[in-house]
Amino acid sequence: MWDYFSQLSNNAKEAVEQLQKSEVTQQLNTLFQDKLGDMNTYASDLQKKLVPFATELHERLTRDSEKLKEEIRKELEDLRARLLPHANEVSQKIGDNVRELQQRLGPFAQELHTQVNAQTQQLRQQLTPYVQRMETVLRENVGNLQASLTPYADELKTKINSNVEELKGRLTPYADELKVKIDQNVEELRRSLAPYAQDVQEKLNHQLEGLAFQMKKNAEELKAKIAANAEDLRQKLTPVAEDVQSKLKGNTEGLQKSLAELSARLDRQVEEFQRSMEPYGEDFNRALVQQMEQLRQKLGPYAGDVEGHLSFLEKDLRDKVNSFFSTFKKESQDKPLALPLPEQQPEQEQNQPTPVEG
Repeated sequence: MWDYFSQLSNNAKEAVEQLQKSEVTQQLNTLFQDKLGDMNTYASDLQKKLVPFATELHERLTRDSEKLKEEIRKELEDLRARLLPHANEVSQKIGDNVRELQQRLGPFAQELHTQVNAQTQQLRQQLTPYVQRMETVLRENVGNLQASLTPYADELKTKINSNVEELKGRLTPYADELKVKIDQNVEELRRSLAPYAQDVQEKLNHQLEGLAFQMKKNAEELKAKIAANAEDLRQKLTPVAEDVQSKLKGNTEGLQKSLAELSARLDRQVEEFQRSMEPYGEDFNRALVQQMEQLRQKLGPYAGDVEGHLSFLEKDLRDKVNSFFSTFKKESQDKPLALPLPEQQPEQEQNQPTPVEG
């Protein structure tokens, strides 16, 4: 069934392909995780509802793309015609808003960089004592090394997991804070442009909704990148601890070599994580400013061909996908987890004789 669902999207445009590969998959994963315990109860119901929904979604995708492109072209034509007498003022207002956005976002890249350094430093500080204790035990060579070192090696692995989780928890909220800043900035832009768009306000609002959607998508992608990088760090640090655990069962020489390399390997992976995170803040800021400049161009007198309609189509489809799964989850949660009624059971089960009590 899932193959069928994904095949419906094979010919979709790139922007919407991304939607169906990421957003739908995430929603499905969340739904299945939430309902893991009772999925057998609801699986058939989900399939019955999902297949028609997916079919309708695909039909809407192919049907609405060109139609929406024409609607957005007409909307922008009307907006540009209304704003044309005030073209310089509108361009100035958007330019002012871009500068305000840059001021708001300016500290963000530095804050993210500072927080990454602080969290990775804390990670090092948390892990170093376990490495040092193991080195001390090995150096003193007291008693049964395996029995003495195993608790430290196990705790090192546990600490890696908990500290990476904490690191992720500290960094990902930055993306949510950025969404708030985006809303503030777009609302200020709407207010500043409103006097020039009095009889086309709805059309201006629609364009600004599309802008906010694109900008917030950048924040969502940033959040996903941070989480993915943190998970990658966990996946690279865990084998380091597991290597020590495996060497505990071997000879002392192998263990000594593993412990001697342990600190350097931990440092190397942490530094690699820091390097991978470095460009994210600046890249995010640059993308948002570029999207603001694209809006200025679209509303200006010399706008080119409109391809931004795909973001509106994607927004519409995302809203529908989210609404579908939200409704399904609510209906599933409201449904009592009871055994099927006799009339709902397969016929062969109903025809079976009732066991005789002894």
